[in-house]
Amino acid sequence: MRQEEFHHDIAVIGGGLAGVCAAIAAARLGQRVALVHNRPVLGGNSSSEVRVWVCGATAHGVQRYARETGVMGELYTENQYRNPEGNPYYWDQVVLDAVRSEPLIDLFLNTDVREVEADGPEDDRTLRSATGWMMGSERLITFRAQVFLDCTGDGLLGELAGARSRIGRESSADFGEPWAPEVSDGALLGSTILFYTKDLGRPVPFVPPSYAKDISQTPILRNRVLRTGDNGCHYWWIEWGGAMDTVHDNEVIRDELHAVIMGIWDHIKNSGEFDADNLTLEWVGSIPGKREYRRFVGDHVLTQQDILAQRRFDDRIAFGGWSIDLHPVEGMYADGPGAVQRYTDGVFHIPLRSLYSVNVGNLLFAGRNISATHIAFGATRVMATCATLGEAAGTAAALCVRHGRSPRALATETPGLVGQVLLRQDGSVMGVANEDPDDLARAATVSASSHLSRLTAEPGPDTPAEPCPLDRDYGVLLPVDPVLDGVELLVSAERDTELTVELWSTRLPENAVPLDALSTVRIPVTAGGPEWVTAALRHAPETPENVVVVVRANPHASLSLVPKGTEGVLALRSRVDGDPGVDEDIPEEEGQAVLDWTARELRRRSLCFRVLSATDAFAPSKGVGGYQRPFGGPQMWVSGDPAPGSHLVLQWDAPRDLRTVHLVMDDDVDTYLINLHRDRVPDAVAPQLLRDYRIEVRDATGEWRTAVTVRDNRRRHRVHLLDGEVPVRTDALRITVDSTHGAPRAHLFTVRAYED
Repeated sequence: MRQEEFHHDIAVIGGGLAGVCAAIAAARLGQRVALVHNRPVLGGNSSSEVRVWVCGATAHGVQRYARETGVMGELYTENQYRNPEGNPYYWDQVVLDAVRSEPLIDLFLNTDVREVEADGPEDDRTLRSATGWMMGSERLITFRAQVFLDCTGDGLLGELAGARSRIGRESSADFGEPWAPEVSDGALLGSTILFYTKDLGRPVPFVPPSYAKDISQTPILRNRVLRTGDNGCHYWWIEWGGAMDTVHDNEVIRDELHAVIMGIWDHIKNSGEFDADNLTLEWVGSIPGKREYRRFVGDHVLTQQDILAQRRFDDRIAFGGWSIDLHPVEGMYADGPGAVQRYTDGVFHIPLRSLYSVNVGNLLFAGRNISATHIAFGATRVMATCATLGEAAGTAAALCVRHGRSPRALATETPGLVGQVLLRQDGSVMGVANEDPDDLARAATVSASSHLSRLTAEPGPDTPAEPCPLDRDYGVLLPVDPVLDGVELLVSAERDTELTVELWSTRLPENAVPLDALSTVRIPVTAGGPEWVTAALRHAPETPENVVVVVRANPHASLSLVPKGTEGVLALRSRVDGDPGVDEDIPEEEGQAVLDWTARELRRRSLCFRVLSATDAFAPSKGVGGYQRPFGGPQMWVSGDPAPGSHLVLQWDAPRDLRTVHLVMDDDVDTYLINLHRDRVPDAVAPQLLRDYRIEVRDATGEWRTAVTVRDNRRRHRVHLLDGEVPVRTDALRITVDSTHGAPRAHLFTVRAYED
């Protein structure tokens, strides 16, 4: 046996997606990081050992423009490119490659941390070291660091260090949460084991093991749905252990879950109720995927009210969009539904103060163990959200080391700093505008070869219109910048009728559904068509915003659809009785506005419209500063002419020294991606992404010189070092687009320019 000791700036304990993103974020900011994980593969519940879908703020497409950026966004898009079939083993390699690509990360797999050294009084402790046993290698390794991150999920590191935590449900009196029970208790969300099946094309018998559960003697058959075509997370409801201790009773829970899986498969194969003769079990998990255990206490405890009110924190560092998703304590044996869910109108925000310990001064945490109530945790616990929390915690840890400050000092003395650094790294933050004083682009005058100034979706030779019967309400989400004079709609009618058209506000810039009525017009329509009719909906907001033009159902009229998308615009349709829900096995509570409308069925199509007024929503100035993602508008420059040859120019009043240029491009964050492909996306790379481009600088003679040439780009965020040992001195910078991955126009969220 060896005894070893390693010294790092930061030690990240736990290699799930939160830990992976934390380690990558800290390493990219120049810190030496130990990433310590107790399994042979990274990814936690998303790995091939457990195989849970990586869900996040998009909430299976419920939330618009909500897909995560930053490290989690890179993992999503890289997996989309490499792994179009959703192979769980390929996903492992995507995650491992991301870690291996960072030279400042030292990775320790199969290393179970079980001892710490910590000192100080109960309310002001300091974590000095963590010691783990590397299984199979007989190495006892002590990790010393300035800052530690607990990304273990179960919160063992913090528990050993004496960090304050909670387990179970708070009472309604504790935080005033309407959904909390009257009396606090130890109830948890249970754990799950998944399974996959395969059709072998010939009969395959199944002889159940002796421990298989007779599910006919349980509530499962009357309360849950079994289907032979379902695999993996379709069986999320195979859940148990919420009334137990999900850590200390883990072995008991695992055995019960395995017994039920064998019983379910026995019923599918041998009951005679299913066409399953040719099916076999291809894979059954061995490790329960835990949902809940310890939640640490930080300076802010995130609550149900914070989430449903979409509260904006000064120190916000991430966002989520998953529902408050709570499951019955009895899990699969419950007589009621397997879950109750409540969605916000748009994404919600999470503060830095929920990511560090209230009493261990150098401990941050990320993942399902953050400082949140049981109710709020129901929305923050999904893995893509946990991953963005990891990137935020890793970023904060790096800044603590760089500046010699505590996490609390970062959050309370400079509440916006971590958000600004995350934005510079293209992290997953919403509604945070670029205020970086070092970004020279913010002081430049911006122009372009052209920009999109008219919003239309019209039929053409290659995009013929098809009728869209008004059997329900339809909507068009579009930006107003600076004014809206009205819209024209392409309408057909089987008889003379009247069309009711309304204008609605989304209330908040992070929302994308109609919430507040603004005005209504009624338009006479004559039989025949299609013909353009005008809805004179005048609107002049104080600041640019999104609105929704709603056309009410009319059995005698039809709108028109074209098979192409429109920049900054989404087509919506209302949901009616009989439409499938987000999850067909979960009943949906009424009064959730975001569920009343869907855009999934109209993806890559547009309702035919013409906005009467010109728009500045895609002006060249949108390509610097801004929010780097849609927020109350598209927040990007879009060329008016075809992409090849289009360009954006930044010019200063005097020469500047430039060394690095950052570009944030459009990879369509409204596209819902998932690692194991619950839903399929046809494009390996987003069509809107710039493929070939050049960065040019203007020399003292006024001539343009190419400093960087890029071919076959497939990354959203690129940081380019300009050539030469010293910064390039220039008074102008030009981004010239040679091609996209298929979109007709050039899209660019942000250009940043730095001296270093």
